[in-house]
Formats: sequence, C-alpha cells, structure tokens
Amino acid sequence: MASDFEPSEERRTQYASALTNNGQPRIMGILNVTDDSFFEASRVDHEAAVERGLAMWMDGATWVDIGGESTRPGAKPISPEVEIQRVIPVIADLRARHPTGLISIDTRRASVAQAALEAGADMVNDVSGLGDSKMAEVVLKWRSPVCVMHMQGEPGTMQHRPKYDDCVSEVGEFLEGQRTMLMKHGHPSELICLDPGIGFGKTQPHNLELLTAGRGLVDPQTRLLWGISRKSIVGHLTGQSDPAQRLPGTLGLAAFAFHQGIDVLRVHDVRAHIDFFRALRLESPEP
Repeated sequence: MASDFEPSEERRTQYASALTNNGQPRIMGILNVTDDSFFEASRVDHEAAVERGLAMWMDGATWVDIGGESTRPGAKPISPEVEIQRVIPVIADLRARHPTGLISIDTRRASVAQAALEAGADMVNDVSGLGDSKMAEVVLKWRSPVCVMHMQGEPGTMQHRPKYDDCVSEVGEFLEGQRTMLMKHGHPSELICLDPGIGFGKTQPHNLELLTAGRGLVDPQTRLLWGISRKSIVGHLTGQSDPAQRLPGTLGLAAFAFHQGIDVLRVHDVRAHIDFFRALRLESPEP
C-alpha cells in the first residue's frame, strides 16, 4: 500500500533508533491530559502538560506520550471530540516549542490519531491493538511508528475475570499477527513496536507470566515496549496499594526490563529512571 506521508530516510532512521534498546531501554514519558488517570499526580491541564513535556525531554526522555482518555480499569470512555480537544493543543504547542522532540499519541481512535499526526505527533500508541477498524489505515497512510498493545476486553470491563488458556502464547500470537498484517501492507518492520499490555485484561499471575517471558514473547528482532510504571503489578509485588508509593517497586521492574533487553519503557518518572539506569551502568552524565 502506497503511503501519502513517507518519512524521510533521516527521520525513519531516527524513529527506528528511538524504538531500539541502546544498552538500556529508551524512556517514554507519560503525559496524561485527563482528570481521571489512576495515578493522580500524572493528571495535568494544557499549560502544565506543555511544561511537563518539555521537562521530560530535558530530563532525558526519548518520547513524550500524550493521552486524553484514561484507560485505567473501570474507566468510562469519552467521545473522540473531547479527546481531540484535550490533546491536539498540547501536541501543537509542544511541536512549536521543540520541533525535533519525539511525540507519541496514546489513543484507541483512528480519528484522534489522524488529528494528532496532522498536529505534529510522530507515533501512534494504540492500547486496543488496532481495534478501531480504521486505525491500521491511518498508520499505513502516514508510515508512522506504531506501538500495538494487547488488551482483553475494554478498559471499563477488562479486569472482570480475564481468562486465557495460555496467556503468553495467546498474547504473543495476537501481537505477531498484527505486526505481520502491517508488514504485509508495506509498513517498515523497524517502526513497529509491540506491548503485552501489563494490567490490561490480565490477572497478576498473567502479568508475571508475561514479564517473565520477556523478549521471548515475540520475534527477537521485534521492538518491545513495557508499560509497568506504578501499576497494580508493582503494588502486588511490594504490598503498596497507593500508586504514589510505588516508585521504588517500579524501578525494581525497570532493572528487570534492563536485563531482559526491553526496548522502551513507558514511565511517569523520567528523571528517576534516567538516574537509575546511569547508576546501573556506572555511567556519569556528561559534564
């Protein structure tokens, strides 16, 4: 399928590098322009979002991931129009103030992804795994980097008794199937990232199985993203029910991701992760 917006070779190389582990996971900062995300401190309005996004890049984030709809367990959906009203001004302002910064749009809707790419976003991060029938069309049209996540059910119901016969096999097969579909339509393999969807329609044993599978979940050459920051899996492992108290446990899982060779980590606390990985690698910052 021909693309209307084929990225330049330079930009394509930049995108591929930004999705590839370079000795440690690349950091994607979470920017929630919402009022109901599970981690209260991550909720920001327009002006605060722009300043926080700029700060994330300054702190060392490779990506800033902007979302206008909460997908926490039990979250109620919002209209595409409301989602667009929340995210597009932030994307446009960030692009104007940092022309080269890499921006990801966190959305399940093709119309929102289209508007975000037009406003200056680089990547589509789709927690529904291309569930919108038109999402693949948008990604293929723009030849944009894309992260395809697995989710069983919808955010409002996904934690109502999720069930698998073999969680690792089923999640891996779904993700590889979506990757293969995109590649058959000409999408560059190096611009496709896969996410097992920790906490999205999984029990804690399912989450642990997927984390333990690590890179073995999918083809070894495939880019892999984990979103584990301050999630219930961290509370399960540490006994911390309050997401505000889960940073130490999150960093513990970041160390596990480091040793698993995960390519991208989606996090709330960019500076803490950058410092953590520097210490882990015994690497001082540039003077």
